[in-house]
Amino acid sequence: MSAGRLTADLWVRAYLKRLELAHIPAYVTRRGNADAGAVLVKCATLDGQARAYQRSFDLMTGAREWMVLIEGPEREVDDSVRKQISFDPDLWVIELESREGRTLLEEEGLKD
Repeated sequence: MSAGRLTADLWVRAYLKRLELAHIPAYVTRRGNADAGAVLVKCATLDGQARAYQRSFDLMTGAREWMVLIEGPEREVDDSVRKQISFDPDLWVIELESREGRTLLEEEGLKD
């Protein structure tokens, strides 16, 4: 891990605190590798729909950005999340509930 990068565990704890301060209910539904596990964020909009986000690396700019992995009926999103876990046993999964679809992932400090 390069200097300056947060461990997955520390990033998740900081993200959960930001969500708490914004009154967005969130839960860790799967703990991954504490140091270097990838993080997947699922947002349920409480109308049967959901969206899952994963971090992607932009080869052109070198930036790490949150991208939508899948969106649609929550059952289909859950199936996709389970499939991702089968590919990556170190994966963290955070589930949050927001009728407006707010995740705060676009905020400074969470984008990269």
